[in-house]
Amino acid sequence: MSLQLPGSLTPSKVTTFKECALAFRLSVIDKLPEPPNLQAFRGTVVHRALELLMWEEEPGARTPAAAFGKLERALDELLGGEEGTALALEGEALSGLVEGSRLLVSNYFELEDPNSVRVIGTELRLQVDTGLRLRGVIDRLELDEDGELVVTDYKTGRAPAISHENSRLGGVHFYAFLCQELLGRRPARVQLLHLREPIAISTVPDDQSITGLERQASAVWAAIARACSTEDFRPKPGPLCEWCGFHSYCPAMGGDLSLVQGVQPSSAPEAVIAGVNVGVMAGGAGVMAGGAGVMAGGAGVMAGGAGVMAGGVGVLAEVATSSPCEVSSGTGNGLPAPLRLFPVPAASAG
Repeated sequence: MSLQLPGSLTPSKVTTFKECALAFRLSVIDKLPEPPNLQAFRGTVVHRALELLMWEEEPGARTPAAAFGKLERALDELLGGEEGTALALEGEALSGLVEGSRLLVSNYFELEDPNSVRVIGTELRLQVDTGLRLRGVIDRLELDEDGELVVTDYKTGRAPAISHENSRLGGVHFYAFLCQELLGRRPARVQLLHLREPIAISTVPDDQSITGLERQASAVWAAIARACSTEDFRPKPGPLCEWCGFHSYCPAMGGDLSLVQGVQPSSAPEAVIAGVNVGVMAGGAGVMAGGAGVMAGGAGVMAGGAGVMAGGVGVLAEVATSSPCEVSSGTGNGLPAPLRLFPVPAASAG
């Protein structure tokens, strides 16, 4: 009896499979719930704060003080959510989260001036079907001084050693490929902003990097398919085991893999993204596939995701929620204007 193949590949899934095949199986295929992770939660908080800074403040007003205000709001939102509630932080633990998050936000300003960023999208969930379904979430998509695309990925963990930089850039090359396929334009630059150190790692996607990404994705998918058919996902003991939440199921850590059968899978489904089936319309009108609705002539609100047209280029995006999301009109550059990919108040829908 073989295991079911996952529905898609993402940069994080590729990384997890390469780091430990068993952890990939337990999280992606068996969908076992993982204990809340403080480091990951801090990263979510900081990402949210920077997202709010870009969307709610105009260039010139994106100051450290404004960013710290967004951070406070992000903390209030997320500490009251499911993961924040599960962490149940108090006292020194809560103070440590706040101080650590403030340091990361402060470090961000050492890497770039946010007032110079021409952002056109944040938290963009994109999908391409090329015989293999590839998906990814772009932290920030922007235009440079020449009007070319730039993909930015925030990192809140430790930056890799120089010898491992190329492997860590695989994720942003993945995003470059998605942009090329969906928007018809390859980003001129992709960059990682490591907020902990802080350092920036930047590279220029080219034919070689894109082809390499496609080949790697195909090879990883083939390996996953073989492992599913034989149910052979082996653990890979190493330094990352310290952060793993699956010790009780891992034979390498003295666990019992058979315990998986008695565990209720996580109830959180993968976000279904309105992908390449969306049609191409002229004149700035956008239609979401799957009957989500139609919008024309500029801004509008659509349920279940966002679909916009700009200069004849189809752009797809969706939030991982059924809440309405806000969509704006085209920029005239053949690219979408800002896509605000977080829920808007119900009163705004109509």
